[in-house]
Amino acid sequence: MGKVALFHLLCGILIFWSVSVVKAEDAYKYYTWTATYGTASPLGVPQQVILINGQFPGPRLDLVTNDNVILNLVNKLDEPLLLTWNGIKQRKNSWQDGVLGTNCPIPPNSNYTYKFQTKDQIGSYTYFPSTQLHRAVGGFGALNVYARSVIPVPYAKPAGDFSLLIGDWYKSSHKVLRQILDSGKSLPYPNGLLINGQKQSTFSGDQGKTYMFRISNVGLKNSINFRIHGHKMRVVEVEGSHVLQNIYDSLDVHVGQSMSVLVTLDQPPKDYYIVASTRFSRIAFTATSVLHYTNSRAPVSGPVPSAPAGQMHWSMLQARSFRWNLTSNAARPNPQGSFHYGKIIISRTFVMANSAPIINGKLRYAVNSVSYVNPDTPLKLADHFNIHGVFSLNSIQTFPSGGSPYLATAVFPASHHDFIEIVFQNNEASMQSWHLDGYDFWVVGFGSGTWTQASRNKYNLVDALTRHTTQVYPKSWTAILVSLDNQGMWNLRSAMWDRQYLGQQVYLRVYNPTQSLANEYDIPTNALLCGKAAGRHP
Repeated sequence: MGKVALFHLLCGILIFWSVSVVKAEDAYKYYTWTATYGTASPLGVPQQVILINGQFPGPRLDLVTNDNVILNLVNKLDEPLLLTWNGIKQRKNSWQDGVLGTNCPIPPNSNYTYKFQTKDQIGSYTYFPSTQLHRAVGGFGALNVYARSVIPVPYAKPAGDFSLLIGDWYKSSHKVLRQILDSGKSLPYPNGLLINGQKQSTFSGDQGKTYMFRISNVGLKNSINFRIHGHKMRVVEVEGSHVLQNIYDSLDVHVGQSMSVLVTLDQPPKDYYIVASTRFSRIAFTATSVLHYTNSRAPVSGPVPSAPAGQMHWSMLQARSFRWNLTSNAARPNPQGSFHYGKIIISRTFVMANSAPIINGKLRYAVNSVSYVNPDTPLKLADHFNIHGVFSLNSIQTFPSGGSPYLATAVFPASHHDFIEIVFQNNEASMQSWHLDGYDFWVVGFGSGTWTQASRNKYNLVDALTRHTTQVYPKSWTAILVSLDNQGMWNLRSAMWDRQYLGQQVYLRVYNPTQSLANEYDIPTNALLCGKAAGRHP
């Protein structure tokens, strides 16, 4: 009997342990999305748009830190398609990044199942098509990552949570816009500005309560200014960073960027304008929505609140005011300030100068005189299968040389665990916006003119926020620091999609000669194979 009792006790312990392990495993979320064409009239004229599950914009993807996402994307368009998850780091998993340097596009009437994790992340993000100019006609949506219940956030839970996808918009189809760029011309001015795919929408709340507004610029090329008539905005999170909670009347949000603000409905009960307008553009566009108090006694009235009078200098000062909250945690319990990035020795510096050269009689966009060309074989597959002739690690210089511009598949080599400095040098007279997949980075400096080594004396090495997309002002520079702790092939690109399409991008190959699952996952068994990788086995 003693042996039987011991046997049952051991079985009970094993069952309890198994259940505990299952409960402790991070959640799995399953989705099936279908991309189709549809008709909408966002600017009052019927036009073809891209729908996700019949929705424009696409479904809001609400996740929690460390969720495992299994998302089957069915492509019912007439062209190959990829979605990229803008700001999701894809830890050890550039296989799922959804850009042409890492993935073969999904052919028409086919599908691909993405498998990725929101590892150690919180914040407001977006997804959108990375192929061709598909994002010009939709396919984008909000992607929000909420903190786990055991991890505190530095603000009280808001009464509601709104996602606002704001961006410039064209009445022309993506194919017409593509023809313009392929012919060697720049895109014309857009035809308007949209908030959540509409010229006007309504957001309702109760007087006296506080609500979160998650603001993302999903446009192609224009910075926007965002404001709510009569209400202050308290910025609490920027692309996964909890920041010092400063108060603002209006906020500049550049292409590809996201931020979260808290707004208290503390005004007399009526309706108020929510306003977005283009910035730093000769032709200005405005879109309005309505903040509706549930006990409202009057509709919106009077003039739409104007944009700030300040221009570049005003905007740069605002950008410098966004600071890391050093005592707050983000997705993990340790304070953000426990990582003393300013004391780490820089192992390598890249200075990247954008330009708009004419190559072979056509307009292109370039980095350090190189205008990127997508090969038929994704770089990640070429690297994995050791396929020669797809890219070269010496095709681009790490500093601008002023040489003649040329076309190439540009890849920067870098070592896993390097700590690098990247300087974006903008000698053009237009605003730039740069994004890095696989990482967030510390934005340590903005400055006018040409960057020099002496510019480092002005860096913020204490409480610069981390984010995935940064603006670069005209005739100015922006400096970032990046800890290369995520092995893989990562796209470093202009967030302005016409510039990205015509070559203003490179890839960063973060390499470790010791192959280990601790550093990078294996190629997915369902990986699509194309180009020179076709016919091989994952």
